[in-house]
Amino acid sequence: MQDVFNYHLYHPLANRLARALLPTGITPNMVSVFGLLLIFAAAWSYTTLAWPLSAILGFALHLAWHVTDGADGDLARLSGKSSATGELVDGVCDYLGHIVLYIALAAMLDNSIGWWSWLLAALAGASHIAQTNHAETQRRHYLWWVYGVPWLKNAQAQNKKVFERKSAFNMTFGWAVRYYLDLATAMTPWSSRIDRALESATPEKAESFRKLTRESTRTALMYQKLVGPNPRTIILGIAMLLGSPLYYFLAEIIGLNLILVASLVHHNIMGRKLAAALG
Repeated sequence: MQDVFNYHLYHPLANRLARALLPTGITPNMVSVFGLLLIFAAAWSYTTLAWPLSAILGFALHLAWHVTDGADGDLARLSGKSSATGELVDGVCDYLGHIVLYIALAAMLDNSIGWWSWLLAALAGASHIAQTNHAETQRRHYLWWVYGVPWLKNAQAQNKKVFERKSAFNMTFGWAVRYYLDLATAMTPWSSRIDRALESATPEKAESFRKLTRESTRTALMYQKLVGPNPRTIILGIAMLLGSPLYYFLAEIIGLNLILVASLVHHNIMGRKLAAALG
């Protein structure tokens, strides 16, 4: 399921970091917040320092975020603190950090192309949300269907009020769960039908479905990697080395969205086949 960067670099470093933090009392949510600060630091570096230091340091800080983005989940599992709320905290930190990054890049580009920079940033930001949502939710669907690893959708389905309990965090961000899952369902509606069918499937049919899913999703997993965060970080680093975030915005709006459309078409064709296999 992992691309070469996750498998050989980010995940091994994230696991080592999580094991080093385990006896310190630092919580997974603290690691998520630190990752947010790394994105802020990357935004500051990309847009305020002199080139090429700005591009090199910003890229390095953005790469470091990938490590912390994996370490919070590893630490949660090692410490027994995995929860749907922790998954939401991680997502909120990631999205909030990148919103600030896009605003900083738009402000930088405003000096050369004016208000067009804000339109491009808005389109790229919306593309980022759709691409990230698709990549992450389909990855989590795969883990749930094949290995039985629960995620945010399961928690919401089992207890619809899990993010509606009265707390400052839920009152501020709980609504994001509904919109996050609604967007995923709108893009790949067959996933929800498969979830429902799998709940009532016999053990034999469920096992046959898991085998079929593993065999038929190689292309789907490739698409998810291409619209995930790793290529996006590399594209941004290259764009800033070339001297302008304009190249990054255009790559995300045009190139990555074309891959997203291809992925959606493929996932829905595959979804119909998997749903048919479950009856």
